[in-house]
Amino acid sequence: MPETSRRGLLFGATALSAGALLTACTSNEPKSAQPAGSSRLAADDKPGKPVTIGFAGPQADHGWLNAINVNAKSRAEKYSEVTLEITEGSNDTAAQIGQVKTLINKKVDVLVILPADGKALTQVGLEAMKAGIPVVNLDRIFASPQAYRCWVGGDNYGMGLNAGHYIGEQLKDKADAKVVELAGIDNLELTKQRSQGFKDALKNYPNIKLVARQAADFTVESGQAKMAQLLQAQRRFDALWNHDDDQGVGALRAIQQAGRDEFIMVGGAGAKSAMDAIKADNSVLKATVLYPPTMAASAIDLARALGQGKGVGGLSEMEIPTSLTLYSAVVTKDNIDQYLPTGFN
Repeated sequence: MPETSRRGLLFGATALSAGALLTACTSNEPKSAQPAGSSRLAADDKPGKPVTIGFAGPQADHGWLNAINVNAKSRAEKYSEVTLEITEGSNDTAAQIGQVKTLINKKVDVLVILPADGKALTQVGLEAMKAGIPVVNLDRIFASPQAYRCWVGGDNYGMGLNAGHYIGEQLKDKADAKVVELAGIDNLELTKQRSQGFKDALKNYPNIKLVARQAADFTVESGQAKMAQLLQAQRRFDALWNHDDDQGVGALRAIQQAGRDEFIMVGGAGAKSAMDAIKADNSVLKATVLYPPTMAASAIDLARALGQGKGVGGLSEMEIPTSLTLYSAVVTKDNIDQYLPTGFN
């Protein structure tokens, strides 16, 4: 699963389309100042200078990670002048480092890297930047800002915060409300950030108490097993926040097997299975908080603009920001049709 830090500007999940909001520069060197409103080419859908983009991601062993690859490939195919050199994903850091080095040796114009381990891949990011190849660091962040030109990713803290606020609003009039949490993998920073955001949001609702928490492993099997433990330990509660929709498939199985329906459930990430359940409105699952894999398409847009030396419409600055944090929207039956096309398998 993705691992990020909370940094950067807030944008909607689709706010980085090339025609709407893509700035670019070709290096870290400042360009001569231009007055606001001066003419500067903005990235758009019209074919431009040929650009070869190297894409290196982890193994697609999870629905969200597979969606990352799908989004990157489909976005690159949209542009006739873009060539995408994509590596075979790997969760082995040494193998991924080797793959990135191969792309550097091929002298691609821009690199997009979603590292299996941000800290471990930092050095190879630095190598690319020193070789004059701009790096778009996708989601899991490198240990040094010198290793990338731009970071784009999701907001793990914001996921927890928005899930907590949604649950809080649903239960704000209920005395002694009880909430449980089905988290991800506890040794991941992203899990800690999601849990902290959730706790911080619940502080706004003194009538709500977090009574139990279990950490799962982002798999259907672990979701089912850990949810079964929560259900056995808690005879009654009013809401469940599940960090990940993949493990949520297992959680829903456990809930159905136990015959429990006295609570509402909020998922995380935005899987199509979760969105379908929300639209059907025939289970405890009432919402999911997005962690949009469309960030990979945005990363391709950014890389294309960087490679072409183009600017951006919608921002006064001539250069792209150093970091872009996508917004974690809450999807419910009221807005499901708007977000359903972004759901991933």
